[in-house]
Amino acid sequence: MNELDSVGREPTTREASDIASNRPAYDSHQARPNVEPGGIIQVDRVSKRFRNTVALDNVSLRVPAGTVFALLGENGAGKTTLIRILTGFQKPDSGAASILGHDCGQHSEEIRRKIGYVSDSPALYEWMTPPEIGWFVSAFYDEGFIPRYRELIEEFQVPPATKIKSMSKGQRAKVALALATAHDPELLILDEPTSGLDPMVRRQFLESMVDRAAAGRTVLLSSHHINEVERVADMVAMIHGGQVKLVQSMNDLKLHTRIVTATMDDAHVESPDLPGRVLSEMNNGRQRRWVITDWNDAGELHWGPDDGVRQFHVSVPTLEEVFIAVCGQPIRDEPSVFDRRQEVNDGHFA
Repeated sequence: MNELDSVGREPTTREASDIASNRPAYDSHQARPNVEPGGIIQVDRVSKRFRNTVALDNVSLRVPAGTVFALLGENGAGKTTLIRILTGFQKPDSGAASILGHDCGQHSEEIRRKIGYVSDSPALYEWMTPPEIGWFVSAFYDEGFIPRYRELIEEFQVPPATKIKSMSKGQRAKVALALATAHDPELLILDEPTSGLDPMVRRQFLESMVDRAAAGRTVLLSSHHINEVERVADMVAMIHGGQVKLVQSMNDLKLHTRIVTATMDDAHVESPDLPGRVLSEMNNGRQRRWVITDWNDAGELHWGPDDGVRQFHVSVPTLEEVFIAVCGQPIRDEPSVFDRRQEVNDGHFA
């Protein structure tokens, strides 16, 4: 049960005041524990099973401080289960996870006070207005919370006199983001935060998130929207079937991942050597296609007739193409919005 729902139902205004007044305030500027060099979030061999379903299978991750780190995978891949373990709402069957040096299973209450968290369906008291819910939540933090919260509500253009129950999903998401960031958390966790939002609101939401990350904070973003991950993430972990298939920085993906397509002289010619690690290979007789990581430009292709290659083409893949190569299938219902690729190298032989 969420700690704000501990009365078992939506509290009255007086009950809300009593609950808030009895909670100790948290000073967001108090001394923070030392974070291990491995990252602000550390996940070590975490597994979780629900009856016959494996939600997480031996997952390990390191999230560096000051990055926008994306968990990319379709719904049901295990992203939300991992986030619930990180926030202390679930315990792993095996393995360990820590945030800001705190064990997630032992210090979940302390962790929740030091992070911001926004889910795809944030729980907000329907009968409150934005100022009222901000006042209620402010009792959990230091005195600087209210001024920062007011600034955010104004920046997000949220109508202050409108009750939560009368707001659009986009307005609710903005209120949730303001509540999650007004105490200046070192880590912001977003679990499918733009789900169901229209494109314009989604873009505004993501821009607000990136602005906060630019101030040196860390953002953990869970999403199945490849286009938004490609737009904002510094690093990406691709998750499929409860397993982390690939963890890499977006910069490295652009610099060191390539698609090579080739037309061979003969369908039975063996594929020539490739400079890198092959993520996937398609062999359709004379037509060959590889997705390669750890690409070394020093080993650029110089294939010719002696290699059995009639012509070839090298390009930088989109994030969607890398995901398909790593996970074996596209994210369902995800439109392909990146059709253009940067051409890197072409070769044609008579």
